Formats: sequence, C-alpha cells, structure tokens
Amino acid sequence: MTQENHDGRLRSIMILVTGANGNLGSAILSALHARGAAAVGGSRTPGSGMRRLDFDDPAGLDLAGVSTLVLVSAGYAEDDRVVARHAAVLDAAVRDGVGHVVYTSLTTAGDHLGFALAHRATERAVRASGLPWTILRNGLYAELFGGLLMWDGDGVESAFGDGALAAVPRGDLAEAAAVVASDPAPHVGRVLDLVGTPVTAGQVAAELGVPHRPIGLGEYRRRLLGTPGLLPFQPPMLVSIATGVRHGFLDGTAPDLAGLLGRTARDPLAAAVAAASAGRP
Repeated sequence: MTQENHDGRLRSIMILVTGANGNLGSAILSALHARGAAAVGGSRTPGSGMRRLDFDDPAGLDLAGVSTLVLVSAGYAEDDRVVARHAAVLDAAVRDGVGHVVYTSLTTAGDHLGFALAHRATERAVRASGLPWTILRNGLYAELFGGLLMWDGDGVESAFGDGALAAVPRGDLAEAAAVVASDPAPHVGRVLDLVGTPVTAGQVAAELGVPHRPIGLGEYRRRLLGTPGLLPFQPPMLVSIATGVRHGFLDGTAPDLAGLLGRTARDPLAAAVAAASAGRP
C-alpha cells in the first residue's frame, strides 16, 4: 500500500508512534494494530519490533520510511527541554521526508495550565515545519483525575472543590489518534479539541461510596512539595490543574472526539473511579 508524500513521491505507508513504551503511545500503537494499520513504535528503550528513538540524541534520530509520524508529547521535563526534543524530531521528520505529522497536544481550555507553553510552542513548530499536520488537543485523562484524589481515613481529599473536568479515558484519545493516523488526508491542517464529559471529585467519591473533603490550594501545594519523587517542575503543574478545575476553566465540551470516533465517547467517570480505587489503602 502506498500514498503520495508531501513532496509528490510515492512511498509505502508506515506509521511510527513515538513514546511507545508510555501509556498513551502504547495505547495508540495497539489501536492502530487493531485497525490493521502498518505501525511501529519508537522509544528511547525500544522493545521487540520497535525503533530506537531518543529525542535527546538528535543525530541518531532515524525516520526513514515513515509516512505518518504520531508525535506523542515528550513531557516529564522543563519546557526548554521538551521543546528542544520536539524540535529535534521535527527536524528529522523534514530531513527524512515524513508525509504527515500528528501531534498529541493539550486541550484549548488548558492554555493557562503550567505545562501549556511547551505544547503551544510545539504546535507552532509543527506548523512551521512545512509538513502536512494534524493537531490533537487532548483533554486531561480521566485516569489522571481519579489518580489525583488523595485517600485519607474513610474518604478522599482534593483541591478540585466542586469544579468539574471534561476528562477523557485514555483509550478514547488513543483510538482518536489511530483514526487520524491511519487515514490522515481528511485531517490535514485540522486542530481538534478532544474533550469529554465533565466529572467532579464529588461524583468519583460517591461512586466509591466515600466522602469527598475539599482542601485549599495552599495545603495542596504544601503536600506536593513534601511528596518524594516529584520533580521540581511538577508541583506547580499539578496545582495549575487543581485551580483550573476548581474555578471552572476545564469543564467545556466539544463535538470533535465523538466525530472522530463515530460514536459517543466513553463515560470518564468509570475510568476516574478505577484509578482512584487503585490507590485505596
């Protein structure tokens, strides 16, 4: 099977998913395989059948033969490092003649979040690359929302207050990315806002059969700063999510996700409950 590349050449269709050992990347790869797509994963620590793809080694990046690149955001670092990683892989995509770039970005409503800048800077770089592109502005994971609830005694606590998050189960975002990557032509130049149904911490707690006790943002920040294993940039990012939810900036809906999936998006409440339950003492 072939497709015409952006430079007019015909090439075999091969999709490469970056970050394929991560939660989203592995789910996208699985969704592509379920659709019968010729897709491989790329990772700094590749498994069987994967390509080595280390964004911190620009000279070693090899995207030869890739028709569509699914660029899963390389987070877990300060903005300058994340943007540099993305710039390196985009440079390689241009050099090696990749036909289309699908970037997993952040929902439009998340512009104020502590990790938005790296996403928007990458979107700018994707547009400037000259390659055909699609930007998927992913809503925050339902699994993340549930996982951020903190167990204390007979209930859960959070800094979300009564605010709601238009959360999305990770599997729906993976399926949406697979839909676009397996047939990117209809989605060239589109920015899609992939958000779900608003859920609250109180709803999650009710499904768990426990009370939800709100805490203030200052108390939440204090707890995060004392959490072993969190990197210095992570507490401000997590507090930005909490204040965004608490003050009603992340509860908006959009039709793009259902449109891509061809069905109603899954209820995020179940995924949030499962994630919260997994942390139960």
